[in-house]
Amino acid sequence: MLDLLGVGIGPFNLGLAAMLTKTPEVEALFLEQKPRFAWHPGLLIEGTTLQVPFFADVVTMADPTSPYSFLNYLKEHNRLYHFYFLERFHIPRREYNHYCEWVANRLDNCRFGQKVVDVQWVAEDPESHYRVEAIDPNTGETQVYRTRHLALGVGSVPHIHERFSGLPPEDVFHSARFLDRLERCRKARSITVIGSGQSAAEVFYTLLQEQEDHGYQLDWFTRSAGFFPMEYSKLGLEHFSPDYTRHFHSLPQEKRDEKLRNQDLLYKGISAGTIADIYDLIYERTVGARELPVRLLSHTELREIRPTTNAEGTSTYRLHCLHRDTGEAFDHESDVVILATGYRHPIPSFVTGLHSLIRWDEAGRYVVGPDYRLALTQEAGNDIFIQNGELHTHGVGAPDLGLGAHRNSVIINTLTGREVYPVSDRNVFQQFGVTETPIAHKIPVKG
Repeated sequence: MLDLLGVGIGPFNLGLAAMLTKTPEVEALFLEQKPRFAWHPGLLIEGTTLQVPFFADVVTMADPTSPYSFLNYLKEHNRLYHFYFLERFHIPRREYNHYCEWVANRLDNCRFGQKVVDVQWVAEDPESHYRVEAIDPNTGETQVYRTRHLALGVGSVPHIHERFSGLPPEDVFHSARFLDRLERCRKARSITVIGSGQSAAEVFYTLLQEQEDHGYQLDWFTRSAGFFPMEYSKLGLEHFSPDYTRHFHSLPQEKRDEKLRNQDLLYKGISAGTIADIYDLIYERTVGARELPVRLLSHTELREIRPTTNAEGTSTYRLHCLHRDTGEAFDHESDVVILATGYRHPIPSFVTGLHSLIRWDEAGRYVVGPDYRLALTQEAGNDIFIQNGELHTHGVGAPDLGLGAHRNSVIINTLTGREVYPVSDRNVFQQFGVTETPIAHKIPVKG
């Protein structure tokens, strides 16, 4: 009988697995269907970095002395001086992925190649628990686990609108598959990128860099009002703090939903550096009034993608679009369409057997407590913790890597009933509600 079984091994459950090494009394196991750790492999583009500082590894913000910190990873790989001279706060995305692989390989509570297919609550003597069934995708072998508590860290999945599903995946695909489809892009005569977030910008910039070598037409459409930078001011970043998370959770659900609708640029915009790189390259390549086969078009909504044949008799795709600012409809042809249309957090299918046990809000979402436990319909004594599935209850920090160690601190303290990892009440300079106690500052007096 396990104390905790984690489903999914992304950065958050990986951090939980690493941080639980300080609690040997907790028998925990984490399962992942992939054969090894892989964090957005289709977007590990050379030159891209995390959008958070390296402190946002899986442990440091809770325990800087942990042997699983990024700095210890650098020491183990003889890269401390290299990193020291690099003088960067934001690390390469490829290195972050390799760091996580290193952590996973050092832990004996992480098991890969195990796809959870069913979870049932067993309410029987002598002890109620969850029965978890997992299957090895390669061999088909089934394994059954029993655990008192669960930690769901299945993460997000690429979102493609149903209108665009069923099209040939080698030509019309989500940006999450970009590196897998890069060779196809290089052979195309025209490529269109859809979306206005960081992924869309990175894909566009990579294709822009290679355009002269391959000669394709490159278009970038977004239904947003522009290609806007992400909010990255110091006070804006304080929204990704335990303080704001607590404040957000204290609000009524209708107020939470309203706030989320107006906070896109806190976590969905483009980094100012990427925007500058794109602009500078276009500027350089248009010296001397040179024509560049590139178009950036905002206010543009993609309505339909239809396979067709062009004037040369070659297969391509016709995109039916609407310019939302002018109301003008237009068609556009493209050999490849890359949909950088974000991610969603679906309820995993294996939760079906727990549906009557879990409480749901009016929109069919989890009801989540401040300590990241799902609200249950009865006192089962068997908790379910959620990782990065609580945007609607805990706010914009839910998917942020920098808050992962804090969330895991809360989960571990709740699980053990003691303060394994201290959690601070005041972490930022501003306050988000009038009932909060302002932070005190001592002002030195001269004389």
